[in-house]
Amino acid sequence: MTLTRTCPLLLTVIILLVVGEHLVESASEYDPYKILGVGKSASQQEIKKAYKSLAREWHPDKNKDPGAEDMFIKISKSYEILSNEERRSNFDLYGQMDENQPFGQSQHQGFRSFHHSFYFEESFFHFPRSRDFADSKYLLHHAQYNSDVLPDSYKRPYLIKVTSEWCFACIHIEPVWKEAVQELEPMGVGIGILDLGFERRLANQLGAHRAPSIIGLVNGRVTFFHQAVVREYLRQFMEDLLPQRLVEKITDNNYMSFLSGWRVENKPSVVLFDQVPVVPLLFKLTAFAFRDYVRFGYVDQGDARNTQLLRQFNVNTYAPTMLLFKEDTEKPADIIQARGMKRQIMDEFVSNNKFLQVPRLVNQQLFDELCPVKQFHRRRKYCVLLITGEDQAFTPGNKAFLDFASANSRDVLRFAYVYQRTQQPLCQALLQNQATPSPQVVILERRSQAGKVLYRSVAGGWNGSQEDKHRLHQQLELLQKDPSYLSSDATLPELNNEMAPIFLIQWMNAAYDYVLQIYDDLLYSNWREMMPILSLIFSALFILFGTVIIQAFSEAPEDKPRKPKPKEPQQAEEEAASSRAGTSSRPPKKDFVEVTELTDVTYTSNLVKLMPGHINVVLVLTNASKNALLKKFAKEVFSFSGTQNLHFSFLNADKHSQWMPSVLSSTSEAAQNVGHSDDDEESSDYAGHVLALNGHKKYFCMFRPVFTGDDPTDSVSSEASLSCGSRRKSRSRSRSRSHSRSRSSSKEDGAGSKRGSTRATNIEVHHKLDRLGLWMERLMEGTLPRLQVPAWPSLDGPTES
Repeated sequence: MTLTRTCPLLLTVIILLVVGEHLVESASEYDPYKILGVGKSASQQEIKKAYKSLAREWHPDKNKDPGAEDMFIKISKSYEILSNEERRSNFDLYGQMDENQPFGQSQHQGFRSFHHSFYFEESFFHFPRSRDFADSKYLLHHAQYNSDVLPDSYKRPYLIKVTSEWCFACIHIEPVWKEAVQELEPMGVGIGILDLGFERRLANQLGAHRAPSIIGLVNGRVTFFHQAVVREYLRQFMEDLLPQRLVEKITDNNYMSFLSGWRVENKPSVVLFDQVPVVPLLFKLTAFAFRDYVRFGYVDQGDARNTQLLRQFNVNTYAPTMLLFKEDTEKPADIIQARGMKRQIMDEFVSNNKFLQVPRLVNQQLFDELCPVKQFHRRRKYCVLLITGEDQAFTPGNKAFLDFASANSRDVLRFAYVYQRTQQPLCQALLQNQATPSPQVVILERRSQAGKVLYRSVAGGWNGSQEDKHRLHQQLELLQKDPSYLSSDATLPELNNEMAPIFLIQWMNAAYDYVLQIYDDLLYSNWREMMPILSLIFSALFILFGTVIIQAFSEAPEDKPRKPKPKEPQQAEEEAASSRAGTSSRPPKKDFVEVTELTDVTYTSNLVKLMPGHINVVLVLTNASKNALLKKFAKEVFSFSGTQNLHFSFLNADKHSQWMPSVLSSTSEAAQNVGHSDDDEESSDYAGHVLALNGHKKYFCMFRPVFTGDDPTDSVSSEASLSCGSRRKSRSRSRSRSHSRSRSSSKEDGAGSKRGSTRATNIEVHHKLDRLGLWMERLMEGTLPRLQVPAWPSLDGPTES
């Protein structure tokens, strides 16, 4: 019996020892130095250079070897170990590869190491910890981020996910993240993944201190994503980060002014024709990448205002079409049409047409690209430069130079022009300080980055005549036969940047970015970085005012207890209603109620784009009733102000008189009866109405004022006013109560009603919100009927989708 129990135990121990020894041997065989091909004394620069070379060679997308994927993983893991000095020294001392293994644990303790990692390392007994291979190519390192990603963010936006090894919340967003990557990466959005466990230095630089987090990077500016992780929200987040007015909407009325803008901005124009009413995100990303070279416009083919434009350029309406215009605004210089327009196709199309036929040299960067420095392994590039003026007298000569350049479009020649007034240092160096008011043509070849050029001026100047064209043509033919034809040399200064914004605009842009960053930190509570400053401020305030406040309270005279005054019936009823509401709702966290006015600025964020599950309680008022209704409204909803998903606002019906009729007219037939079945004198008076609006699910509940008349006790009537049900049921219940007054009157009592209308109206304004507390209780219970709307109307009329 003892032998039977002992054998399985011995067998298990032997298996564990064998497996542990195998793991130790495998670990000893794994040498990151050998995999990267560097010595143990290699510097970080040598390690990085070796890693880039091997990663480029063994990347699975380029290397079709079956073992390329495994080799690429080994290379990445080796670089993770050796690029971090702490992990590298740990490996050098103990041969340790896993960062979770305790320091100082040597290799001969293989069984113990296997025992500790049995439930956490990758085997079929446990939860796998290995990183997805698809994510390995997106991992960011501190040096790589600053040298590659940060400068590249000025050409394309980046979406960065912050994660860590044991972040279980990261697993929940992983499917949505992969869908967003599959959609946005082909459009040209850069993708990055930051591991908090490996890159603490980069995390501190970005301000990322928790996982999971998602960061947007555009133009070197870091912005955190604070909404629910949904693919549509991520897409909208990236679109909102792009600069405004990247793409201009083009119609029949403004297309000529848009195409003629090349004279001022010195750029070609690209116009995209498509069937969708909004500019596609793919086109916006292309415009962001080439915004320094090309102007972008968009034409909605379904818009009736674009019929003349489609007819003039004979655009096919069944597939997206891109037209590129240069100096000729009547005929496109290039055209492309594809049913499945992709980013690569658009990039190639724009890259091949980045410059005008004869661009104006406005900065040094454009000069370097148009007239590059001579390279030994490339063909010579010659720049034919016209030095002219910007007045109307020079226009014929400038146009003749453009015609000549269009007829001599050889790849070895680049034509350009400069204004002598704006680029005086360049013109003086080429003309050798000669005062020549007439235009001159100079042929030059750049020899060094320091500005050295070989050049020759074309004799006779340039007036645009046929003789001038013939003379320039002969000079270019001689240059092709004999490169030594350029006999003069000079050192050119750097060009003035004519497109640079003035200092005031630069300062305002920098100040705007700084204020926006502070607002974002305050709004989303970046307390980790703000806590030292807040602690210092509160300490100073306590020291300065603490003693004064304590002394003021200690010297306050003690008042004698006074007999409380008897409460009025209305006040007693209000306190009873507020106490009932306070017992059934969440206790408030503040001693005040935040009530925001719905305007053109706050309407979209407070209603149309309201987060799921949040409700905006809106009070409708007028200028005359504003003060009275706001005080009453704040008192009634105060006990509910601590609820996180409730927001409180008010709408001025005098400013936005069409909004309430638009909301009521867009509901069902029953809702229309609610809005239009009342008396004529009440049909347009919406002051005192309260609407609970759910912007995400597009429904609302409505509280109608209780018209109590002279007697405050009448406010207990009309129970149906607490809901958004039918007004007719409200009347029938009101008539059934003995203490309520009838709404309708006989023809004989008409005069009496008119005489007392003014006094009744004043009392009704004071008592319109008497039963709002009970209505709020039913709103929180979810027992109020809901009226669906197809879309929220704007404050001025048309609906918001």
